[in-house]
Amino acid sequence: MKVKVLSRSAEEATRERSNDIHKIQRNLDPTLHPFEKAREYQRALNATKVERMFAKPFIGALSGHVDGVYCMAKHPKKLDWLVSGGGDGDLRMWSLSEQKSIWSTVGHKAMITGVSSFLNGTRFLSCSNDRTVKIWDPEENGTGSTTPVAVYTGKNAFSGISHHRSDNIFATSGSAIDIWDHDRAEPVQTLNWGVDTINTVKFNQTEKNIIASTGSDRTIILYDLRTSQPVTKLVLAMRTNAIAWNPMEAFNFVAANEDHNVYAFDMRKMDKAQNILKDHVSAVMSVDYSPTGEEIVTGGYDRTVRLFNARQGHSRDIYHTNRMQRVFSVLYTMDNKYVLSGSDDGNVRLWKARASEKMGVKDYRERAHLEYAEKLKEKFSSVPEIRRINHHRNVPKAIKSATKKKAIMIQSRKVKEENVRKHTKAENLKERIPERKKPVVGVKK
Repeated sequence: MKVKVLSRSAEEATRERSNDIHKIQRNLDPTLHPFEKAREYQRALNATKVERMFAKPFIGALSGHVDGVYCMAKHPKKLDWLVSGGGDGDLRMWSLSEQKSIWSTVGHKAMITGVSSFLNGTRFLSCSNDRTVKIWDPEENGTGSTTPVAVYTGKNAFSGISHHRSDNIFATSGSAIDIWDHDRAEPVQTLNWGVDTINTVKFNQTEKNIIASTGSDRTIILYDLRTSQPVTKLVLAMRTNAIAWNPMEAFNFVAANEDHNVYAFDMRKMDKAQNILKDHVSAVMSVDYSPTGEEIVTGGYDRTVRLFNARQGHSRDIYHTNRMQRVFSVLYTMDNKYVLSGSDDGNVRLWKARASEKMGVKDYRERAHLEYAEKLKEKFSSVPEIRRINHHRNVPKAIKSATKKKAIMIQSRKVKEENVRKHTKAENLKERIPERKKPVVGVKK
């Protein structure tokens, strides 16, 4: 006669350390655990409260600039590398791990309007209102040289600069877009489509031959270097201050606008915005994607830095300090963990991308616990109490009052539109314009 015996290995019931909790076999049948949902809700509530309690995003301020910081550049292959340009022509290279300046020079005679890094090495470009572009190499011959490697002179002041992902060419913006070769003293190409002043220019880092530019006449123009021709011209209701390409989705980009919003577009279909990122109460001056393409950081004239999920319309967090002035430049670091902001008070500030994230190495058990807490918060995120705690932020009084005033203005505009429609004859009624099409005045190809 055969007898079946229930057996259990000793490893399943043995503790790794004497202080560990005893392993218990658990039946996961939900009917046997009637209070499981209540327990999970309480854990989610506690996790949400703990997250807000430990939300301290500010890490430090990198001081050294006398004038405001109006442009910054990160290195695509180095985490510890940052270059910033000031309003007084001061160029600085920073070590983010040591939070100090490791190289500086007065590189230009006027305000530096753009900096851009190379793919390899420590070389970088800077442009200025003094009509010059310079290539710098702080580690040339290991001496920390403050002499430019090359100088290029233009006919007009430069407002922005961007380097090609792999080739030895770069683009500058000003009265037109000039394409420069490292080995030529004059531009090899000039691109323009009826714009007086071009504010900024950006190379697409995936589709390397595509350039995006913004103009003073409220336009966003895309150019293709292969044909030396413009591809699309998009006219918005208000001027665009900055552009950032999505590093993971080559056709998508975001535009920081004067109307307090950031618009996400697909370059293949630009008759409407793919998404609208709201919450700023003043002009958005700078924008950048995270390396994953899932997060967006913006800096505004309202003296705040905001973090967005790229698929959502409202900010998930807002960063500010008492001393921080208008923010003109923001960047995501290449490890997706930190955010940098440059403002006209002369400081570069370093922030956590996740305000309550613990810095340093976490062991397996701690990571498992944090992942479990994150899942619980996600599961109960729509519960009013958890949603209220999760969305609560202490913001400056000026921002709070401006937000309320803006909400009243938007609501009044909607009421007025509805009243007009109610008192208009059916044959004269115009078709409703979707919110994502309202900022687009026209598209020309």
